[in-house]
Order: sequence, then structure tokens, then C-alpha cells
Amino acid sequence: MHSTTSRRGRRTIAAVTGTAVLALLATACTGSSESSGSDDSASGKDVTITFWHGWSQDNEVKAINDNIAAFEKAHPNIHVKAVDNIADDKVNQALRAGGDDAPDVVSSFTTNNVGMFCSTKAFTDLKPLLQKSGIDPVKTFPAAMLNYTQFQGNQCSLPLLGDAYGLYYNKKAFADAGIANPPKTFSEFAEDAKRLTLADGDGYKQLGFMPLYHGYESTTEHFLGQYGPTYFGADGKSNVAADPKVAAMLKWQKGMVDQLGGYTKLEKYRATFGEEFSAKNPFLTGQVAMAIDGEWRTAALADNKPDFDWATAAFPVPDDQADTYGRGYQTGTIVGIASSSKKQAAAWELVKYLTTDTDAVVGFANAIHNVPSTFDALNSPKLTNDPNFKTFIDVAKNQYSGTTPAAVNGSGYIASLQNLGYDYESGKQPDLAAGLAATAKEIDAAIAQAK
Repeated sequence: MHSTTSRRGRRTIAAVTGTAVLALLATACTGSSESSGSDDSASGKDVTITFWHGWSQDNEVKAINDNIAAFEKAHPNIHVKAVDNIADDKVNQALRAGGDDAPDVVSSFTTNNVGMFCSTKAFTDLKPLLQKSGIDPVKTFPAAMLNYTQFQGNQCSLPLLGDAYGLYYNKKAFADAGIANPPKTFSEFAEDAKRLTLADGDGYKQLGFMPLYHGYESTTEHFLGQYGPTYFGADGKSNVAADPKVAAMLKWQKGMVDQLGGYTKLEKYRATFGEEFSAKNPFLTGQVAMAIDGEWRTAALADNKPDFDWATAAFPVPDDQADTYGRGYQTGTIVGIASSSKKQAAAWELVKYLTTDTDAVVGFANAIHNVPSTFDALNSPKLTNDPNFKTFIDVAKNQYSGTTPAAVNGSGYIASLQNLGYDYESGKQPDLAAGLAATAKEIDAAIAQAK
């Protein structure tokens, strides 16, 4: 199992713990989001800062430690005490407790918690520091990445590597089915999925694509990344019932479910799949011929060496948005400065280095097979030159690529929409308009309660 897989798994788990995280942060007294303290690091005096992050695999820890060593060499008076394998719940407990044991700099895999980190002022607003350093975030970071690191104008975190989603396809299965190129539109995708599906009695020998929302990365937000929806209106209220793109995606996915055999048959087949982050992943075993997945899968496939040729491409887009082909959903790792830190000048130097130094970003991306998080790093000649990985670099550069915006209650609104998806694909909720209206009300009520 490749190192990035466990990292992704932890992020997925953390994403659903938003309520618990909010409960911790809501009771925290973490001070102002403005820079709450300085230190003598600028004058050359020695200072030690604590950096908490979630990486734990050997090559991940080595990669981040290599960057820290390079930073310390460039800033000989700033010493970094790095603590690995830290989850968000522990971060929030430490921020609530404060004191000398609390971290100065924090990295999190869970972009869904940015709204809480910002709104509770647990993290410092970095805008004044960016301005003082002459860094224009719009010119430095891709729009989607900048979007998931801020909340309501508070830039309380910055991107530190990212994930992008695309299409993985089995080249042997494509050749056997007489398909020359990966699909670009959903109508082409539906046709290819049908041609790639091979029956085996009342089941499947091979499935073209697993559309069910429990099919690992085939989630509502990842599919919606191909549509470009507006999750919230200008008034902050849920827009999922008003934006026709949301209903269009749900109908498209349901159409795929029905076309490929129906919910019950697909669910029975899905039960035969191995673990997502293992050599038994259904794409690796040939059980599915196409899959939506992130850039880390390229490394897993290189490690596990399936007995077929494979390739990557951008995930298809709706036919009426064919000109946006190349887009994809993005998420990633974020880094911020604890508002309680009394060493913010030194903390900012570390954050600035990790997030904007091109060689640091590229080296880290190459080491752990993630997408770089600055325009300069995305265009660097030092970046790993692999055509299958380049797909995800291009998705990150694409102007139409998007993400799920931060919310005060974390991933609550994403979970509400996903629950509607489960009900709609299975036939439990046949009235989509009613389901979307109820979901919007549920989202608004949860956000109001969180505030």
C-alpha cells in the first residue's frame, strides 16, 4: 500500500468528524484572528516553534523533515520541533487548552474544517502577513485551492499540496471493446461504460464503471466537480435546491445506475470489492474498467503492477459543458498558524516557506506523489515527468476546476447532500425536487445551529 493511501484514508475519516471538531472549537477561547503576537526571530535571536502535521508514513515524514531542514538552514535562528501523525481532534483540544504545549503551526488533511478554523479564530488570518511579504495569493495559488483555504474573507490557512480527481481506465479493456480514446462527455462516458460491461450470469465479469455513491471516490461532491455548482447563495443559504446543476448531476448518476443494471445488482457486485487502499481495489483487480480517483492512485498502481496497461485522463463533463473538459474536483492539505501562538513571526516564516518556496513545494510533491499547490510549482521543470500524473497537474491548472466551499459546520452540508444521493439512487426518495428542498432546509438549519 502506498504511503499516500493511508493519508487519504485519514482525511476521509476526518471529514466526517466536523460536528465533534466544531464542539471543541466552539468552546475554545483562541483569541483574535489577527496576528496576536510577535517574537524576536526577525532580530536574529533564537526561537523554537512547534509544527504539528498528520503525515506518518516513513517517506512522508522524511519528505517534510527534509523541507524543515532546508528551512532551518535558510533561517539558522529558527528551530522547528515537528510532531507527526496528528489528527484534527487533537489539534483542537490543544488549541482549546492553550499554553506552551499548543502548536504554533498546524497542517491538516481536512479542508472541510477550514470554515471552523476561521470562524472560531483558532487560526490567524494570514492576509496581513501575505501583504507584508508582497505575496499576491490570487497570482500564487490556483483558485480552487485558494477557495478551500479561506472562509468569508478570512484567509486563515494556505494550501500545502493538493489532490485532484480524474479518470483511470483499463487500456486492455478499451482495446477489447474497440474504444480508441477515453470519453470526454457524459454521453460518450455512458456509451463506453455500457460497452465495457460484461455480464456473468446475473452479475458481472467486468463493470464499465461503478456509479454508486458508496463506490469509494464516486461521491456527490466529486461528481459535482464536473458541473461547477453554487453550493451557497449570496445570503449564505443553501443553494442545492435552486441550482439546476445539482439536480442534473443527481439525475445523471441515477441514469448511470439504471443503465448499468440497477441499484440492487450494482450493490451486490460492490460487496465483492476489496479495500479501496489495497491491491484489491476493484480497478486494480479488473473488476471495473473505469474509475474516478485521485493522483495518488498513480503511485499505488506503479507499486502494485496490475496485469494490464492503464492510463489517466480528465473525468468527462456534461454534454452542455463540453468546453470545460479538463476540469476536476480538487481538495488538499492546508496549513495555518495558531492564533494562540506567541511566535507568529517565526511561524509565518515557516508557513511562507512551505507554501510558496517553489523548490520546497515541488520536492515535497515529488516525494509523496501529490499535486503541487502553486502556479510556479505546477509549471516547474523539476516536477515528476509522468504522463499519467500530468493529467492531475493539468486538472489543477484548469480554470474550471472547483472544490467544495468551507462552511461553519464543516462537512455537514456535504453529508446532507450525500445522504440524499443514497436515497435517490436506491429509489428510497423518488421525488428529487422534494428531496433537494428538504436537504436545503436541513443544511440551513444545521448551519444556523452551528452559528
